[in-house]
Amino acid sequence: MRITVDAALAVALAVMATCAAEAEPSVVQTGVTVYDKARAYPCYVLYAGADEVTHLIDMVGTEVHQWPHTGVPSRLLDPALTGGIKGEVGLHLAALPANLTGTGLMPGLPAALRNKTIGVVDWNDKVLWEWGAEAPGGAARQHHDWQRLSNGDTAVLVNIGRVIPEFGQRQMLDDAIYEVNPKGTIVWTWVLGDHLNEFGFSPAELALIYQSKDPDYFHTNSMFVLGANRWAEGGDKRFAPGNILINSRNGNVALVIDHATGHVVWRIGPDYPATEPFAPKIVPRPLDQISGEHNVYMIPEGRPGAGDILVFDNQGEAGFPPVPMKVVGGSRIIEIDPVKKSIVWEYSARASGQADWQFYSPFISSAERLPNGNTLIDEGINGRFFQVTPEGAIVWEYITPVIGPAPMPPLPGQPPPTSNYAYRAQAVPYDWVPAGTPRTER
Repeated sequence: MRITVDAALAVALAVMATCAAEAEPSVVQTGVTVYDKARAYPCYVLYAGADEVTHLIDMVGTEVHQWPHTGVPSRLLDPALTGGIKGEVGLHLAALPANLTGTGLMPGLPAALRNKTIGVVDWNDKVLWEWGAEAPGGAARQHHDWQRLSNGDTAVLVNIGRVIPEFGQRQMLDDAIYEVNPKGTIVWTWVLGDHLNEFGFSPAELALIYQSKDPDYFHTNSMFVLGANRWAEGGDKRFAPGNILINSRNGNVALVIDHATGHVVWRIGPDYPATEPFAPKIVPRPLDQISGEHNVYMIPEGRPGAGDILVFDNQGEAGFPPVPMKVVGGSRIIEIDPVKKSIVWEYSARASGQADWQFYSPFISSAERLPNGNTLIDEGINGRFFQVTPEGAIVWEYITPVIGPAPMPPLPGQPPPTSNYAYRAQAVPYDWVPAGTPRTER
């Protein structure tokens, strides 16, 4: 059939009118979009979706299991911590009423991480351990991180409401770490607001913190209990197993807490050299400006880069005073030698031949070093998980199709916004789940 010029023009104008009526892009491809089987590390991927369900997918995006709970984060446990039992996962079990205060995914947004109890369930969702009723105030109020320890205890990052004299008589949302034994008893406590003068802030910067209008003033968003590492084995007691690495999104500071004394023994930030983080540079090189970072943790033994610290540098708004944001920028992953405090590896979109803004998540998100040297990245706001090689090649990519309420209020007269955002993703080895769990590799 021959189409006339007038008819073709009419079709083109109709398409243009349709596109103009919608935001761009209004539709995105979901599922697995890239899979280079020869170079990708084969595993399952676990994440809590925006639908508040925990999902386990295989390398072609097929969901092989799910649990009807969210988690911040949901985390499948290493069988070495469970007596060899496979398929146990930690997550949230009971939520607080929506009208109670909590901490949001971003400062100033509605409560999104409220929880009454956290716990561990088995493959069939049977509750094996639950904690929260024993906590001060009768609720866990866990947020952003938790970790099962080799002695059976659980380290939990929580919020507590209290008056801190330097902030005046208003109630602040402070961060604390509890170590909880299997019986639910808190056996160790550390409260952030009692140690602010150890974080490296100048008197002027501390004054800005104390003037904060946000009750969630510091917004600690990661906590990692150190295991065996080459620094400690070489005699550096700052990195002794059991010490705790934490990060503040608002403060642009990451630090190590000595478990024995509670004092800060290592840190990066809050002040960094005034250099352009996205200018072409070589590694290793001194640290430059990070901002709004997430998922700060030490790469464990047995993986390339073991002992280095991996950071999802969001380049989101943060700092006291706030770090100037770039007109053209994005997020990046940096690997830090914690002794030299230098960047030894980094990834940005430019490493994959893309513009910097094509990889950008100003909040949430994660990065995990894999056994073959690849890095699994969760670009959180876009629900995009992908693996990159050390050279920056994208060898696996998945966009979650799971949609749920976005952590923000609707506009007047408009329906609630939705999103496929995902807080964190975890690579799960095949031998961590029960035998017979399906997986497809086509």
